[in-house]
This record gives sequence, structure tokens and C-alpha cells, in this order.
Amino acid sequence: MPLPLHLLDGYSRFRSGRYAAEAERYEKLGAGTQRPKLMIIACCDSRAAPETIFDAGPGEIFVARNVANLVPAYAPDGKHHSTSAAIEFAVLSLGVQDIVVMGHGRCGGIRAVVEGGDPLSAGDFIGKWMSDVRDVAAGVRHDHGEGEHLCTMVERASIEHSLANLRTFPWLRMRANKGEVGIHGAWFDIGLGELHSYDEAIHHWSLIQAA
Repeated sequence: MPLPLHLLDGYSRFRSGRYAAEAERYEKLGAGTQRPKLMIIACCDSRAAPETIFDAGPGEIFVARNVANLVPAYAPDGKHHSTSAAIEFAVLSLGVQDIVVMGHGRCGGIRAVVEGGDPLSAGDFIGKWMSDVRDVAAGVRHDHGEGEHLCTMVERASIEHSLANLRTFPWLRMRANKGEVGIHGAWFDIGLGELHSYDEAIHHWSLIQAA
């Protein structure tokens, strides 16, 4: 089956636009190896693409995306671990200097955990993937109760949980403790186009003022 027409139209615009303008850069990238200094772990949500939010060019960011931008704890148990493999590759092979866990507002996976119901039944893939967030959401509820901003608080608390999980990877924790790799949290408001950053030292989220 051929590719959808709108993809082919987009490819044509890419070839005549961005590729034509940056052909030399693409040729160098294609002839060598990637050397990004930054990894971003983001959500699969089509509205929150890191390359768009940070206006990044080709080869600048190593991106791993999954449902709800989760980082699992270090678990070398022989099973398949896509996100863990991406982190391992970014740190040990690419030598990235910073890792950002970036969540976003109105995350469907987080909302399903907070509000309950489908598609997070116990027997499917996404239900098991989101299981850690249930504990995070329960903790937020215990501390803050119900409210209109509960989903946002759980989205941010889940990012904080993922930052803690990053430090369970021994070779990443060692590099972070030496100051060789920075670990960061960010949250993007889709509707307002605003980015918030997390300061682990004081456990505080703040809006980034764009220049």
C-alpha cells in the first residue's frame, strides 16, 4: 500500500524547503555518525514534538518517545526495555551531556490513570506500562485531594518520578554525580505554548520566560 498522500506532499515540501536549505548539513550527517549532546525523553503525543518545541535542527537532539514520557527503573532482567535501551545508548555510546524528561499538559495516558476507565485495563500493554503512575497519582491525591488541576499535578509528579528512576541506572548516576551528565525535568503547556522547568534542589516548577 502506498504512503498516504499528505505524507508525500509533506516530503515534497521537505525536499524543496528544509533539505534544499540545509543539504550540506544533511550530507555531513549522512556521511558520519550522530553526535547529539542532548537526549529528550518525551511523550508520543503528536502535539508535543521536542524538535518543534525547541526549534531543533537535524542531528541536534536524540529523542526517545513513549506513552506519557515515562522512565522505568533500572531492571536488567532480560526482557525488552525500549526506553532503557535508548538511555543506555545515549549515555554510553553517544556520550550525551544532558537528559531532559519532558511531559506536557492534557496527557491522555495520565488522564486515563487519574480519571480511571479504558484504555488502561489490567491485561493490555498500556495498562502495565502506566502502572507506576497509579502510585504517583495516589500520592498526589493524598497530599492535595481532588481538584481541577489534579491532572497537571500528576503529570509533573510523574516527571519527578522519572527523574528519580533515571538515577537508578548505575552508570548514569555515576556520571550525574560527577557533573558529566545533567538531568532535567520540563513540562509543556500545549495550548499556551509555554514551557516550565523543574528545579530538583528546591522541588519547584517555574515558567520559562522566552526571550
